Amino acid sequence: MKLPIYIYGHPVLRRATEPVTPDYPNLPALIDNMFETMYAAEGCGLAAPQVGLSIKLVVIDVDVLKESNPECAGRKFVLINPEVEVLDGEEVTRAEGCLSLPNLSENVNRVEHIRLRWLDENFQPKEEEMSGFLARCVQHEVDHLNGKVYMDHVSATRKLLIRNKLRNLMDGKFSCDYRVKTAARRK
Repeated sequence: MKLPIYIYGHPVLRRATEPVTPDYPNLPALIDNMFETMYAAEGCGLAAPQVGLSIKLVVIDVDVLKESNPECAGRKFVLINPEVEVLDGEEVTRAEGCLSLPNLSENVNRVEHIRLRWLDENFQPKEEEMSGFLARCVQHEVDHLNGKVYMDHVSATRKLLIRNKLRNLMDGKFSCDYRVKTAARRK
């Protein structure tokens, strides 16, 4: 089932998230629905707050990006209660977009070498060092679990320049090809 994606300005995107436990109701169905929603919106990652749930859950499938980012080949996984440790390295600037900020992309600086610890969909512990676009994608999605969006990494000057676009998102004045839920009040 395709779920609505919550748009920039909605309070759920700023809330603290709770850890997921093995007894979380209908977790396998939720994971399937999140993948379906992500694919329908043509995304490569989706965090639970983006579908209105304040829990530590992310789905990622970056295999489609493997030609330009070899580290993404075959990478489809579920992250439950992920923890990111940023490792040494210089920051790299790349454009990022987000399903919660449709029709926008901005340059974001991130260190692209991390260590990730998480539980998979069977609650088996995992740990892996990641680099490149894969590490960037993971950091972007885990930011959502911490009440952040990529726009929080953009300079104040740049945010000022695009403030009307951000206001339009918050007011529900935009179009996209997937179901959304905005914070805009209906008059």
